Amino acid sequence: MSRSWEHSRGRHTPRRRRRSVHRRTWAVLATSLVALVVLLAGGTAAMAGGRIGDTVGGGVDSLARNLAGAVDRLRPAPAVPPAPPVPEVLTSVPAGGAPVAPRSPVRTEVSTGTLDGVALTADGDDGPVTVAGTLSPDGRSWTATEPLDLATTYHWSGSWVLGPQDRRPVPPAPFTTVDPDDTVDATMNIRDGGEVGIGAPVVLTFGEKLPDAAKATVERALSVTASRKVEGAWAWLPDTAEGSQVHYRPKAYWPAHTQVHVRGALRGLDLGDGTFMTEDLDRAFTVGRSQIVKADTRSHAIVVVRDGTEVARYDASYGLESDPRRVTRSGIHVVMARSEKVLMSNPDYGYVDEPQFWAVRISNNGEFIHANPASSWAQGNRNVSHGCINLSTRDAKEFFAGAVFGDPVEVTGSSQPLTARDGDLYDWTIPWDEWRSLSALS
Repeated sequence: MSRSWEHSRGRHTPRRRRRSVHRRTWAVLATSLVALVVLLAGGTAAMAGGRIGDTVGGGVDSLARNLAGAVDRLRPAPAVPPAPPVPEVLTSVPAGGAPVAPRSPVRTEVSTGTLDGVALTADGDDGPVTVAGTLSPDGRSWTATEPLDLATTYHWSGSWVLGPQDRRPVPPAPFTTVDPDDTVDATMNIRDGGEVGIGAPVVLTFGEKLPDAAKATVERALSVTASRKVEGAWAWLPDTAEGSQVHYRPKAYWPAHTQVHVRGALRGLDLGDGTFMTEDLDRAFTVGRSQIVKADTRSHAIVVVRDGTEVARYDASYGLESDPRRVTRSGIHVVMARSEKVLMSNPDYGYVDEPQFWAVRISNNGEFIHANPASSWAQGNRNVSHGCINLSTRDAKEFFAGAVFGDPVEVTGSSQPLTARDGDLYDWTIPWDEWRSLSALS
């Protein structure tokens, strides 16, 4: 029994070992096959596009797909075509041909590389004249910063730099500006650097009468800036024999001690019908102390108020109230000019070239504040003049010394108002809303 058991055990054990070795061998072979498939498919199942289980269980089709993907990855990537070269282009504006307006855009630019030493030049009577301009930060474009002259030919110069060994000349590309049929100048009533009173209007006068469209073009080119906050506006007053005129004034008097800058980008401005402006406008002036003359005709005196304080009071005689032609007009006048001696004439009243002294003009209709010893008996008592404000010689000389262009003279109490018929500077008699409506842009 024990032998049989031993024998049985001996026979049984080897058979069990043979089955165990056989199973392990198949497992190793299966694992190796999977590894081979994975290797052929690109190293990992993820790179082949599936899981290991998918590869093993997917059959011949799955294996073929994995093998095809591995072959595709072994092929070299197609070459990327080179980028097309950047075209080498230089463009100048204007391009030549028909004459151009002086304020047309003027520039030269390149598509690649940079510009060096670019200049736009005209041949003037006194030698070459170079136009001001600026080079862009990237060096690829140059733009003129001032208008051109009329009836002038310009040409370009400078270099186009494409590389250390590649410098090309900028083509001259000549062009010509228009030769106008007519030109117009503008003059301003306040000199550059002048000092004026708080009521001074800015007056621009043109050499001829401008059509409405040209007035609008001019007004768009004008600007006024002040060192203090000021609300102001331009107004085109009726044309005169000298031409069109545009005035600028604030809504209220200028603040004292204000710096004012008037600019007009007028040079080469096209006014239509072959007419062009000739020069820019650029002037600065100062509004000085505040001085206002209070002139009540019923008081028979004038009062000088400086910076809000009364500094002088003078006996006066105004125009005779019973004669409308001799009445001193009520309204805000401004000091226009001063002269130590003026020859006054009024043939209808029997005098011609009669000298008067220390005369301060306040309108163009013959109204002055001046010395008149002949009416000294009436000064402070009665109004007997022919429209002027008469003072004694001493008082007139003192007032004369302190008056400046633009000081307001506020006349009140008479029966006749100051109007446009009385001269050029009646600006302060026009209500603000009406003044603004006189803009060519309204």
